[in-house]
Amino acid sequence: MSRAIARAILLRSAQPDRGIPEKVSIDIEIRSARSEPPDLPLAPKLTPARLILVRHGQSTWNREHRIQGQLDPPLSGEGRRQAELLGRRLAGRRFTGFFASDLKRAFETAEAIGSAIGLDPEPRPALREIYLGEWEGLRTEEIAQGFPEAWARWNEEPDWDVVPGGEGADRFETRVVAALDAILEGHAHGDLLVVTHGGVIQVALHRAVGRPSHGLFPFKIQNASISVIEHPDGRMVIAGSNDIAHLEPALVTEPGPG
Repeated sequence: MSRAIARAILLRSAQPDRGIPEKVSIDIEIRSARSEPPDLPLAPKLTPARLILVRHGQSTWNREHRIQGQLDPPLSGEGRRQAELLGRRLAGRRFTGFFASDLKRAFETAEAIGSAIGLDPEPRPALREIYLGEWEGLRTEEIAQGFPEAWARWNEEPDWDVVPGGEGADRFETRVVAALDAILEGHAHGDLLVVTHGGVIQVALHRAVGRPSHGLFPFKIQNASISVIEHPDGRMVIAGSNDIAHLEPALVTEPGPG
């Protein structure tokens, strides 16, 4: 028994009982109960990387049916409208990376999309279209007239290697694969927006199914279209190709060179 309690009892017993209870103060330190740590939120599950591959809007040379390759015509009026509609389609989505070919027709498309999604595209020269040597700037009828043998071989079986002075299939595919792998290596998760060219997207889709492209075009890749390649566990899975649902009917153009 503490001295304070004993003293209080003695004082109470020494006084006459008047029928009024005495208040006894007990000096006890009261500590607050230890609070439990708050529940920590679960970390959000990270989604595997996806390549959102966008072909540029119509260029002035697409409209004229000229071979573009790495020559640099700008977007046409229709192409600018297509790029605007692409931006509306992609607005509100979150991208962990945003890349574009530095050629005008692709980068102008990317800038229009960037205005809608609040991001600036990063130029990547390795995402350029294939270099088509002596055919660049020509219409198909001019190629047939100026390069009859090569054009006949191309029509028999398309192959980038028949283009005189061109980059060639192996070099082109090696460049494109390295460019896309570099993007994926830097961003293991989330959606990666890549604005590029029809030939580049063909190579990417061919790679996903385990085939070289060499100039074959089994996939339809129209101006301002969206194709998606998922990358779960290091594999390549085509989740969609040539999506043009965002375009007005008058702005749907057939695939053309570059």
